[in-house]
Amino acid sequence: MKKILFIATVESHIINFHIPFIRYFQEKGFEVHVATKLGSRQNELKEIEVVCHNVDFERSPYSASNIKALRQLIAVMKNNKFSLVHVHTPVGGFLGRLAAKITNIRPVLYTAHGFHFYKGAPLKNWLIYYNMERLAARWTDGLITMNEEDYEAAKNLPLRNKNGVYKVHGVGVDLKRYFREGHVRKQVRYELGLKDDDICILTVAELIPNKNHLQLINAIEKVTQNSNIFCFFAGDGELKEKLKKYVKEKKMEHSIKFLGFRRDIPELLAASDIFCLMSLREGLPRCIMEAMAAGKPVIATDVRGNRDLVQNGVNGILVPVNDVEATAKAIESLSCEEKLRQRMGKEGRRIIEDFSLEKVLMEMDEIYKIYLS
Repeated sequence: MKKILFIATVESHIINFHIPFIRYFQEKGFEVHVATKLGSRQNELKEIEVVCHNVDFERSPYSASNIKALRQLIAVMKNNKFSLVHVHTPVGGFLGRLAAKITNIRPVLYTAHGFHFYKGAPLKNWLIYYNMERLAARWTDGLITMNEEDYEAAKNLPLRNKNGVYKVHGVGVDLKRYFREGHVRKQVRYELGLKDDDICILTVAELIPNKNHLQLINAIEKVTQNSNIFCFFAGDGELKEKLKKYVKEKKMEHSIKFLGFRRDIPELLAASDIFCLMSLREGLPRCIMEAMAAGKPVIATDVRGNRDLVQNGVNGILVPVNDVEATAKAIESLSCEEKLRQRMGKEGRRIIEDFSLEKVLMEMDEIYKIYLS
């Protein structure tokens, strides 16, 4: 049986983004292997008959533990004959390509979900991640990008095949799962403690520095005095306790709630009125795509990835990074005008058609055919 290997630093990346592509290969008769740092969700992979290999990746490129991870990857590749290796995430992508070079396995595809070097990135990102990518490009047969800035940057990397750079519409969104209103909206809003005329702002993101949650919290502080605006954070992460403490100190616990990790994002979106994402950096955020699929206007920072999805004034509002005043103004504007929210939501559903899972699977099918022919 032919075998395919997916590599990513953490299992959540595989589970959250690549299950449809795993099933794509399984339907074609391939045995799918995954090499990642296995954790509490590994059974979700095993239940769909994925062969799992634990690799002790660390997200930091500085960690000496990644030497062990490289050895583990080499062992996996020596013990299996793979028809294709598809790598993801910066560290997993680099070590996966290095292991493939050492074991002489080809072809190798790399999907950049957002280069860590980008316009405005810190100098250390360029020194570390840019040079990592230039080196690993020499071991890469195909490089897949998801936004315009990354696509242009990738074309300047020294790939084995100079024509091996592609751009796809993200990881795809199953549009059928979204835009649920009616009783779903009423039920979830009741569970969240919301009245019919309350404005519900939702953000779905890890509680980590890059997601820049303080910009939204500080903006909410400016607009929630004597108002009916409530903000919900869906996600978990290292900053959870710090953010909750900050909200408590600001006496904003009534208007800002932390929901933790959630599996009911379509339902939460149905209950919401506005979606926000204040990231410092993005590749092509699926949470925004999901919000657009659910027909919600989006307020997002004007950064790569976000601006590939949000057309300012059309399906949402783009605000500068760390500009609390502009964020508060955007929230007030959308909160006060239901017709504007509806118009932007409708435009978002129109735009997101190009990012549907069906279309992305077709795009990836064309790429996979090139390297499996």
